[in-house]
Amino acid sequence: MFGIGDFARHGRVSVRMLRHYDGIGLLRPDVVDPATGYRFYAAGQLARLNRIVALKELGFTLEQVRRILDEDVSGAELRGMLTLRRAELEQRIAADRDRLAQVETRLRVIEKEGVMPVHDVIVKSVPAVRVAELTGEAGDFEPQSIEPVVDSLFDELFARLERAGITPVGPAVAYYDERADGSVLVHAALPVAAEPRAGQDFSIIDLPAVDQAATVVHHGSMTEVLEPWQALGRWIDANGYRSHGPSREVTLEYTEDPSGWVTELQEPIARR
Repeated sequence: MFGIGDFARHGRVSVRMLRHYDGIGLLRPDVVDPATGYRFYAAGQLARLNRIVALKELGFTLEQVRRILDEDVSGAELRGMLTLRRAELEQRIAADRDRLAQVETRLRVIEKEGVMPVHDVIVKSVPAVRVAELTGEAGDFEPQSIEPVVDSLFDELFARLERAGITPVGPAVAYYDERADGSVLVHAALPVAAEPRAGQDFSIIDLPAVDQAATVVHHGSMTEVLEPWQALGRWIDANGYRSHGPSREVTLEYTEDPSGWVTELQEPIARR
């Protein structure tokens, strides 16, 4: 039997927390001395305390914790619930990390306003290319909306081409069509030397040539692509051009580490 201080020490929680759990009926002492009011806990109650703390740390409210424990959930069921909750929290953390990266990128762009851009813009023609492609929908142009769609489309496209016995013959191309409702049709494309055939679970199309495209090369993750895209947009406007068709992102180098990616951004242009 442990006094409240010793029980708190073994459970690695505060005495104040134990008193609160007692007050709301979540973890009652095993014995309360009627003369002194001192609380005493049994070692077996550490199991319930562990469950309370784990559930609380994973974002469950104390009322939800009470319901879970009162339903006498088994250890295996509880572990399954905790595993699922942990996965949800990891996804949320990853999303917050991506959002923070976007904020940092915009701050860099803001800090460089009025400064001569360091991106080398090259105007060139882009030849027509035959590609196999898959399409998907993203809610908007925000990176956290676009990137998961692009990644899954390319993974699926590579798998389908492999099943079809077709080997890509050039760098991956991503391009986007904005819809009237603000959503985005995402195209994931791979150059191929193949003819369209009935029954293929992907499309084979010819991307048209572009007479003039303003291009810039971006090094690093696509989460950091905002700065070069905006620099390209400013260059187009400052040099008397306008956008003239869907832009493209062409992967020149791909590595396991996104910091090693090299991507050419291509914006079709015409004179204003």
